[in-house]
Amino acid sequence: MTEMTPLDLAHAAMEAAPGEDATRLRFFERLADSELFLLLEKEPEGDRISPDVFDTGEGRFVLVFDREERLAAFADRIVPYAALSGRVIAQMLAGQGIGLGVNLEVAPSSILIPAEAMGWLAETLANAPGEVEAAIAEVHPPKGLPEALLTALDAKLATAAGLAQCAYLAAVTYEGGGSGHLLAFVNAREGAETALAKAVGEALTFSCIEAGALDVGFFAASAEISGHLARMGLRFELPEPQSAQSYQPIKPGSDPDKPPRLK
Repeated sequence: MTEMTPLDLAHAAMEAAPGEDATRLRFFERLADSELFLLLEKEPEGDRISPDVFDTGEGRFVLVFDREERLAAFADRIVPYAALSGRVIAQMLAGQGIGLGVNLEVAPSSILIPAEAMGWLAETLANAPGEVEAAIAEVHPPKGLPEALLTALDAKLATAAGLAQCAYLAAVTYEGGGSGHLLAFVNAREGAETALAKAVGEALTFSCIEAGALDVGFFAASAEISGHLARMGLRFELPEPQSAQSYQPIKPGSDPDKPPRLK
């Protein structure tokens, strides 16, 4: 039996509870976070790719698969493809009137996602919570946050390898009034603030939690506040970055050490 992928499991949970927003959101989160193999019409030209667009009675779709073997099983021939994240594909399709066919005919997660849903996903992925500018007066342990949010943050930050040293979740009181919960990133890599804020926004959105429930801040490890956060906050580890990988489009079968599996 073929091993179930994270996308298969999320799809199965969504199908088992069609009326629950939480399972639907988790499926879209897995889709956005997955590396997907996009079927192309022709070989790439430099950094330009041309997805193969299929016209159906339900609209126009491009096709993706969450495993190379699944793409090969569907195509039954050597075809060009590009390996891209689901979030990049959602952004690429936004406003184009084109939906997404996922694992069609080759996996339990086979599904057609209409263009409107892909537009919603692209818009949702663009959301981010506001960054903190007010000075912090007091730091306290976090309290009363749902377990679903903690789990979602842990999973999301595990995908942010190398973007910061660590993060702390704490309850804070701000100078001048106001209080709430803060996710504080320590020693964030220069230029990574936007990506980290968006990752937090996704964790909130896909956990059915309002974005206003959590602020985001960035601090140097040498700052005095970082010591308070370390003592009072819940620590999240961010993994070390892996060596750089290239995901330029390639053809199945072009690597003699990794031939495609065809029917």
